[in-house]
Amino acid sequence: MFERIASFAEWVQSWLSVEAGLAGLFLSAFLSATVLPGSSEIVMVGLVTAYPSLAWPAFGVALVGNLAGAVLTFGMGYAARQGYERFQGLRWKLDAQQMQRLQRYGPPALFLSFLPLVGDALVLAAGWLKLDLKRSVLWIALGKGTRYLLVVLGVLGVLSLG
Repeated sequence: MFERIASFAEWVQSWLSVEAGLAGLFLSAFLSATVLPGSSEIVMVGLVTAYPSLAWPAFGVALVGNLAGAVLTFGMGYAARQGYERFQGLRWKLDAQQMQRLQRYGPPALFLSFLPLVGDALVLAAGWLKLDLKRSVLWIALGKGTRYLLVVLGVLGVLSLG
């Protein structure tokens, strides 16, 4: 029984290459940052476990893919707002309280974009609110980069919870 499992694992690994693993990680990270469900962390753990020497390239690929997906989500929120204003013939206005809240938190709130479910909604809302794209991407990168850094350090055994 164990021989069959081992031979199956070897067969699967023969089909996997470093390049295919990194491409799959990029795609998974990209899709995970959109409104589609996904978990690029699982792909990253599998890749780094199989190829520990790829830990830092995998970190970079996952972060770039996730940021690209976040920019797409931001753009979808922005475009939805544009379409709403155009087809409704209205300008959506914030009242004073909402403006103060937006000025108070603004793009730094996007650090929380790494959170499951909530993070994608934050990025979509940031696009809808037309927050500054450059500052938003910076805060998104800090949040998502922190998450991927913790995953890599955990897989490499540098970070231990016990």
